[in-house]
Amino acid sequence: MHKYRVGIDIGGTFTDLVAFDENTLKVLNIKVSSTPRNPQTGVINSLKKLTSRGELEITRIVHSTTIGTNLFLGQKGLEIPRGALITTKGFRDVVEIGRQKRPELYNLFFKRPEPLIPRKYRFTVDERTNSKGEIVKGVDEKELSRIVETLDKEKIETVAITFLHSYANPENEIRVKDYILKRLPGVIVVASYEVDPEYREYERTSTTVVNAILIPVVSRYLENLRTEIEKMGIEASFYVMQSNGGLTTIQMAEKIPAATIESGPAAGVVAASFLGKIIGVENLLSFDMGGTTAKAGAVISGTPDIVTEYEVGGVVHAGRIIKGSGYPVRYPFIDLAEVSAGGGTIAWIDKAGALRCGPISAGADPGPVCYGKGGEEPTITDANLLLGRLNPDGLLGGEMKIYPELAEKQLKEKIADPLSLDITRAAAGIIKIINTHMVRALRIVSLERGYDPRSMVMIVHGGAGPLHAAEIAEELGVPEIVVPINPGLFSALGLIVSDVRHDFVRPVLRSANDTTPEILESIFKELSNEAAETLKSEGIPADKIRLERIIETRYHGQSFEIPVNVPAGAFTIEDLENRFHNKHEATYGYAATDEEVEFVNARVIAFGITTKPRFMKYELEKKAPEPQSERRVYFDSTGWVNTGIYWREDLRAGNYIVGPAIVEQYDSTTVVPPGWILRVDEFLNLRLRRKEND
Repeated sequence: MHKYRVGIDIGGTFTDLVAFDENTLKVLNIKVSSTPRNPQTGVINSLKKLTSRGELEITRIVHSTTIGTNLFLGQKGLEIPRGALITTKGFRDVVEIGRQKRPELYNLFFKRPEPLIPRKYRFTVDERTNSKGEIVKGVDEKELSRIVETLDKEKIETVAITFLHSYANPENEIRVKDYILKRLPGVIVVASYEVDPEYREYERTSTTVVNAILIPVVSRYLENLRTEIEKMGIEASFYVMQSNGGLTTIQMAEKIPAATIESGPAAGVVAASFLGKIIGVENLLSFDMGGTTAKAGAVISGTPDIVTEYEVGGVVHAGRIIKGSGYPVRYPFIDLAEVSAGGGTIAWIDKAGALRCGPISAGADPGPVCYGKGGEEPTITDANLLLGRLNPDGLLGGEMKIYPELAEKQLKEKIADPLSLDITRAAAGIIKIINTHMVRALRIVSLERGYDPRSMVMIVHGGAGPLHAAEIAEELGVPEIVVPINPGLFSALGLIVSDVRHDFVRPVLRSANDTTPEILESIFKELSNEAAETLKSEGIPADKIRLERIIETRYHGQSFEIPVNVPAGAFTIEDLENRFHNKHEATYGYAATDEEVEFVNARVIAFGITTKPRFMKYELEKKAPEPQSERRVYFDSTGWVNTGIYWREDLRAGNYIVGPAIVEQYDSTTVVPPGWILRVDEFLNLRLRRKEND
């Protein structure tokens, strides 16, 4: 019997399943339509399709979910639970005051997001812990009793507790949490020391509140999903992808759901990093264009770029989340830029008569006009179809019939005629606009981070990514594109190649001059023991545990820190300072070596290493294959031209194709424009380069 490890990624249009055969180390791919209003249905449908293939055993399921993001974006069917905040006297309004950032400097009408917890449900306790962790004033149980009576009366479902300086000593938070749980055992209670034991009161409070609000929603979703899976007779361990690119257990995901907010997009960057190691590329761009959005990330020296804070539910402008427009979550996230640019993104004309694309998407239901499900607004997919880039006879290898005549009718009525354009110019204009949006996202994670895209390789995935990749690479100056074997299911591959990951952090808040290696070693030892015990309790063997030690460092008076790796062996404070100076210079272009250095947080990242799939390597045979057929395709540089159509499964390692060409496959379509050459490498990836770069 074959044993499978399964990864399931829910996208805006399709739900993707990748199954890793633990016996043969080969990968199986399945794609079904997403069910946005009931996302677990798409997951179950994909599992049913897998189990229908015969007798098999599923040993592990890894799932990525965007239910957290969807909750804060107001998805229908998801309601924010009634929550309360208990905080130190005088800090009732910290979630509204924030950092006084003005998200849009010149917008006089901009409104900050409504607090997740209204003021009437924000309670204060006359307690105090100082910055050294000394209890100045304890908790008064009479005061707590009145608060608990109100919580019960108002039917509060979830409670967040954040006290001043609790990162230094959580004793008062622990007392309040225990008191509430004894009297209201059905209420969810989250204390900040469990979620974000770092200083900066606003960020810690916001992270704790977001986590408390998410727990009821995410827990119900995951428990319902697990119940449905068990009804199918599947007895498998269940893991959830985190936003940092690592896996966690379902129990931990239910406890800290804020860590899973961007789990789906993170999986794609992890998969790109994995493929980069196989093909020998360390610095790369990950570009994922699906049915609803396009995501960009960077992998530097084989590791995805990570940020330590994210704003959920924030306003996105040109791929950036505008600071101060959402709810801050302080947790490691893979650094991503995301734009509303997918196959289902709707093209429209604004009041000034200009052609626009997005942010609204046709999604999975009704989807693009050409799907024939009732959609009436032209989309990116419809434009690609009318330019000859998609097979007019159907998608998914012919399984999904499409209707070019419907797309042409709506594009003519909604775009071409109002702008006095023919169908071709209207469709080409739509593609140009959406490509510009996606180029901006890639610039954010490359040029704006100090990386030169001209020295990087772009790994392209998502069902729609390979359609646009060459034109985007041309604009950015990226010399080479890699299209993996199954680009449309590539993010799901990231789920089964990820390692288990947990982050453990403790505040240090000491000047380097007042710190010794022994002080730091004591903190790291405590964190490392906690990390190892956590992974062992989850069934990770000791020889599969890897720990990474980091000290977050800054100059005295700076507001933000830089992570510096701490060696496992002996080290000196001077060595850590020099590492910080060097990294500061590499990041900002200068190092203030005469300034006082501060150590802010000690962090241990614990990895549980998992078995990875093995990609088969093939002998290269230099050959130019014959096209399966021809059809007319439109390119900006040449206009309409007869173009060879190839079926990807017919291509062999070493094959090369001179553009223009179209390569079709079950889950995607790759466009090779004039002036480009496609080669199939020894792992059957498609490698595209400009002729002059080949």
